[in-house]
Amino acid sequence: MPKLSVNQKNWLLSAHVGFAALWTGAVLSMFLLSLRNTKSTNADVLNALDSAINLLDDWIVIPSAIGSVVTATFLCWMTNYGFTKFYWVITKWVLTTGLVVFGTFWLFPWGNAAEKLSEQEGLQALGNPVYGFDAKGVLLGTLTQVLFLAVIIGISVLKPWGRRPMKAKSQVNTN
Repeated sequence: MPKLSVNQKNWLLSAHVGFAALWTGAVLSMFLLSLRNTKSTNADVLNALDSAINLLDDWIVIPSAIGSVVTATFLCWMTNYGFTKFYWVITKWVLTTGLVVFGTFWLFPWGNAAEKLSEQEGLQALGNPVYGFDAKGVLLGTLTQVLFLAVIIGISVLKPWGRRPMKAKSQVNTN
């Protein structure tokens, strides 16, 4: 596969940064809505905030996370970054994969369950231990995601670890 030109790489990198910014901003918004939801005194507000959290997750977080992963894959594949040449790239892959798995299997279901319970039970959902667990999961989960996304962005900017040592291609294994 031929490498991208500098202009093409810059466009792809801009898309990658845009997706990462959308993902981070949406998760931060979900955290703030979740934090506000801990003080709800109105059933309609409680459900509206839970609904807004899921709306952000469904329409911004999921597509922007996918966009971030897809653009990162193309950046690694079609530029000199590669998938395993740099420690900072490997670290970003591991952290991003962890966030996607956590969001898919824990955060997303917690948000959906909280919304359904607040819709069915109104303010009485606040006394339901299942709702309490799910709402706290969304609160702490979104905070965790924001912190890890900030770390990933910092790694992207600082590129703190260098290139991995590579064996020379012409070196013959003597074992």
